[in-house]
This record gives sequence, structure tokens and C-alpha cells, in this order.
Amino acid sequence: MLARAWGITRSLAIYHGQPAKHRRARELYGQFLSPGDLGFDIGAHVGGRVRTWRRLGARVVAVEPQPDCLRVLRLAFGRDDGVTIEPTAVGARAGQARLELSSATPTVSTMSSSWIDSVTADPSFAGVRWDRSVEVPVVTLDDLVARHGVPAFCKVDVEGFEVDVLAGLSRPVRALSFEYLPPAHDAALAALDLVERLGAGAGGYRYNYSPVETMRFAADEWLDAAGLVRLLETYRPAGRSGDVYARLASA
Repeated sequence: MLARAWGITRSLAIYHGQPAKHRRARELYGQFLSPGDLGFDIGAHVGGRVRTWRRLGARVVAVEPQPDCLRVLRLAFGRDDGVTIEPTAVGARAGQARLELSSATPTVSTMSSSWIDSVTADPSFAGVRWDRSVEVPVVTLDDLVARHGVPAFCKVDVEGFEVDVLAGLSRPVRALSFEYLPPAHDAALAALDLVERLGAGAGGYRYNYSPVETMRFAADEWLDAAGLVRLLETYRPAGRSGDVYARLASA
């Protein structure tokens, strides 16, 4: 219980306690979300992105399966008509799945056992333990689109389950992001391949990268898929994680 309380407190400090980062986040996400737009936050955690997007005037669907994080989201946003909280995971198909929880570091809770295997060899994960698990409901992105509408922006941060999440989307969205973690480089490339396929009939996507919660783009110009892969390779040796951003070239 003490580890769980510490883990949530640490997440609140990281995602709500850094004003400078919030200002940069508004600048970054303001490129994708305008007042009245809809954003999907897949893996909302304790609502750091939800807070930013609401300050931009966007409506938010906050999707989060972790019970402790859900309590925080409901306390912070439960009375906000502009936020819909979905207490579920997202995957390739609807159903049930087991979520592996890390009490002390809830940001790395995951439904991907292969992702756990790939990152545990990395020194930065040496102290991480997945010490309990829960059964959670699973919906697809297509289910969420049918329920809430097509988002202007969709953030996917689900610790190695990004491919499964994107596999449940059958239409391109205007812009999206997914996490990149160097120890799971191949999984990120598989996610990129899915995004490329989604955008093929809509003029294609262009890409950029924001390393380690900097809320700043690494490239001065938006890149094609090959250019993004070359950029990621420059961050891979140093183990610098971050987020890949994609936007339709026609947007």
C-alpha cells in the first residue's frame, strides 16, 4: 500500500508539478488541438495531458484502466463536462485482458509481457517491479470513435502495447502520437508501419520526435517515415525515450 501511495504521489509531482513543462506542453499541443476539438488520451495516467488539453479548450476522452489512476482522474475531472473518463484499456479487439501493475512506478504498467521482457535488460529499468495484476476490460479505438467521434488528436502511451492499440483503428485521424522507447525499438517500428498504412489513403503522414518529456520537437522540419527512423537511431544509443508525433500531410 505504501508503494502504491508513493507511486501515485510521484506521478502527480511529475505530471502536475512542473509549470514550465506545462507551458511548453500547451505550445506543442496547440499545434494539434483548438477550442472545441476532440482529443483521445489513451493511457491518461493521472491526467497531465488532460489538464493541458482542457486549457486549450479541447474536449477530452481520457482512457485509463489502472484503478489508482482512475481515482485521481475522477477526483480531478469527474465534474468537468468537457472530459469523459473511460475506465478501460484499448487493444486490437474488444474483450478482457490482464494488466501488469508496478505499484512504485505506475507509469510503466502494461499489458505487454514481451515489452516487459525487452525492457528489463535495460539498466534504467533495474529497479522496476511488476508486483500485481488486474483483469481489465478492453475496447478498440474504432469503438471509441463510434462512441465519441473522430479525434483531432490521439495520444497513445501504453508501455509496449501501442501496436495492439493502433491495430484497432481502421481510419486515419488528423494527428497522433505514440511512445518510443529505445529498448523496444522494433515495437516502435511496427507501430510506425501501422500508422503508415493508416495514412496511405489520405495523403500520408509526416513525423517528428519529442525526446524525454521536453515538449519540444527534435527536427526543424516534419519528416517522412525513413527520415523519422534515421532520427530515432540517433537517440537510440543514449537510451533517450520520447514520443513520435504524426500528422497528415494534408492537414
